[in-house]
Amino acid sequence: MPNSTVVTEFLLTGFSDVWEFRVLHTMLFLLMYLATLTGNLLIVTVIILDQRLHTPMYFFILNLSVLDMCYISVTVPKACVVFLLNNRAISMVGCAVQVFLVFLCAYAELLLLTIMARDRYVAICQPLHYHVIMTPRVCVQMTLASVLSGLVYAAGHTGNTFHLSFCHSNVVHQFFCDAPSLLKLSCSDTLSNEIVIFASTVILGGGCFSFITMSYVHIFSTVLKFPTRRERRKAFSTCIPHILIVIVFLGSGASVYMKPSSNSPQVQDMVISVFYSIVPPFLNPVIYTLRNKQIKEAIRRVIRRTFTSFRKTLIISTHSYLDCRSDNGSKIIFSSHLKFGFDYN
Repeated sequence: MPNSTVVTEFLLTGFSDVWEFRVLHTMLFLLMYLATLTGNLLIVTVIILDQRLHTPMYFFILNLSVLDMCYISVTVPKACVVFLLNNRAISMVGCAVQVFLVFLCAYAELLLLTIMARDRYVAICQPLHYHVIMTPRVCVQMTLASVLSGLVYAAGHTGNTFHLSFCHSNVVHQFFCDAPSLLKLSCSDTLSNEIVIFASTVILGGGCFSFITMSYVHIFSTVLKFPTRRERRKAFSTCIPHILIVIVFLGSGASVYMKPSSNSPQVQDMVISVFYSIVPPFLNPVIYTLRNKQIKEAIRRVIRRTFTSFRKTLIISTHSYLDCRSDNGSKIIFSSHLKFGFDYN
């Protein structure tokens, strides 16, 4: 290939070249990004501060929130730069880092969702053994195993992708670097890469989906035996949102990574990629705050304690100031009680 040019950087692509649409896409992505960071950071703060939420279920929700903030930060900030400033260039190293982090976050997120299904299964189907099975040590070990195995998984796919030669074009038809889009740009034989990606997606995604499905089959069969409707509703309220996230995440990811690269429409892949890279991190805080009664009550308790602490600090500071003025011989007239108009209800 004497006339070929070796690619040293890539050019990312937006959804449209029209300026008005680029601004609209930037605003939508930025709003989703800020909402995701705010919601997940609120969940992390509340779970850390509220002792009542120091349980295995909320430990995994906390880790999922931290992972979601990292996951969406891998793609959205650079995408906003591409959309708004039309600065589409990304270096080879930057692209490799993005591919690595996308694989790592997606892998760890899938395993965390699977572990959370296991946690719900033990809590509902084996409640008497829950604290024996889901000990803090086991929870930490499962979380670390997800992240560490994700590092190996991401490193393998990233190395396998960038081992190829890129000389056809440097335009990536995606708003972030991902393996399927890069395979289209390679002048090497990519059949083995496509087989590896397809096989790993089937094994990992299919295995996790099967495990989650079997867990919820047992969960629903147990829940339907509960004597009261309130107990059944409470159990379903913790399971159904989790199922929705799994379906959206797995379905959209599999539709991109299991499809042959030659048969992938560009715009369709870009839209679908939003559903596995942005939508799950965006929906998780919405689901676990708006639909979770314990989280909402914990938020109220944290806000109440914050205002109470502020009130006590203000009263102490005021009394100290007044005592200081009195010691100096100043004439001070003040009421014996300070009233504040905070309503905690």
